[in-house]
Amino acid sequence: MKKVLTLTAVLALSVFASCKKETTTTEPVQITPSPPKEAEIVEPAGDQCYALRLNGSVIEMSFNVNSHQEVNGKLSYNLVGKDKNEGSLIGNMKGDTLIADYTFMSEGVSSVREVAFLQKDGAFIEGYGDVVEANGKFSFKDKKTLKFDAKNTLSKVDCRVE
Repeated sequence: MKKVLTLTAVLALSVFASCKKETTTTEPVQITPSPPKEAEIVEPAGDQCYALRLNGSVIEMSFNVNSHQEVNGKLSYNLVGKDKNEGSLIGNMKGDTLIADYTFMSEGVSSVREVAFLQKDGAFIEGYGDVVEANGKFSFKDKKTLKFDAKNTLSKVDCRVE
């Protein structure tokens, strides 16, 4: 009797396992940031500069990271068909991800928007996702659902002396 019950249980489990429906998607491959490491102390690296130049559009980012992983710098977007905007970048490195407030002027109006960049292979990939507006600032609704698309990669460049 025990053998019959064991055999029945094994058969039932194999039937359930074989019924698992496989799904395939054609979504673009998303790059996932690594979680921050505990007590990771990195010495300041000095000014770092990155840029994306594509089909006449230019995105430039320069910043400095201190020993507490605080970021302070500049970011500018000069996209074809859009008004240029440039401003300050203040935030933190959280593991391999830069999360910062971008305060900029566009068409004479000052705005604040949260930005995210994933550091990968010596470059920074801009992240995007759903945003919400509160107190005049646009922030990501859920940072865990950010998508990082490799077509938005800013490569390391020499910093310009201003």
